[in-house]
Amino acid sequence: MASQRPPSSVGRPPSRSSVVSGLGRPPTAVRPLPTAVRVPTGVVPSTSGHPGTRGVIPSPGVLSAPIRVADRPVTQQGLSGMKTSMKGPQRQILDKSYYLGLLRAKINELTTETSKLHKEIENYNQENSVYLSYEKRAEGLAAEIKDLQGHLADYNMLMDKLNTSTDMEDMISDHSMLKAQNDSEAQSIDSIFTERREREETVQVIEEEISRERRVADEVIQAMPVQKQEKYLTMTAANRELLHELAILQEELDSLLTRKGDSEAELSHSQTKQEVVRLHDLLSAMEAKRESMEAEHQSLDSPKEQREKLFKQVTPKHI
Repeated sequence: MASQRPPSSVGRPPSRSSVVSGLGRPPTAVRPLPTAVRVPTGVVPSTSGHPGTRGVIPSPGVLSAPIRVADRPVTQQGLSGMKTSMKGPQRQILDKSYYLGLLRAKINELTTETSKLHKEIENYNQENSVYLSYEKRAEGLAAEIKDLQGHLADYNMLMDKLNTSTDMEDMISDHSMLKAQNDSEAQSIDSIFTERREREETVQVIEEEISRERRVADEVIQAMPVQKQEKYLTMTAANRELLHELAILQEELDSLLTRKGDSEAELSHSQTKQEVVRLHDLLSAMEAKRESMEAEHQSLDSPKEQREKLFKQVTPKHI
């Protein structure tokens, strides 16, 4: 039984991993990894040289190199190795074509937005033109409705006359009276229109004369000496200021006259206020009379002064 027992691990041939683990991990200082190259995510770097663990099989050319832990590349994450990015593949080189692509995308967006705005403008213009046409049509329909309302009023009046058994003579008389009234109003409107046109023509002629006189005045001013021109400009400015003050005073006068008219109208409807005004006028008259009497009393002389004045008036021939 003992002779048929399988051999133990001592008699086994050495495996490849044991050779590797016996030699140790090759140093990374001989062949450093570039920082720009990504570490494959499928292979996890081993931290020990024990047999049976996963690790990268070193090349035969670096087996005799000594092991130095300080030569291990230190990444941003420390000695634990580089972490893989969770994002998808991205462009690594931002060259001219990349920026041209971005520019084309932005240009396409701007073109799309511009076309949308142009379409909105066209729609707005179409709606505006339609609105103007509808507005003109509405004005015409409003005039037509007004005319029809006039005819309807005439028909309603005629129906009222017929329902009330009005005589035909009365209706003819009313028609004649309304026709005469309309004719007189039409003549009045024609005369007013003619007068307005004549006045507009007169105003236009006067404005032309004023413009001509202003041109003549400007020519005269330009022909004046410099001192006279300065004096004229000073007087013109003073005249402008005085006219402005006159306009302000005229407005104040108009407001005072308006207040006076309102007060008089209010006074005419109030007996109490009328009595107050009468008493105030009477008081003013009595005060004036008192002042005159006081002045007359002050002008009178005393009896002694009057006697002396009489003695002076007596001449020696009367003694």
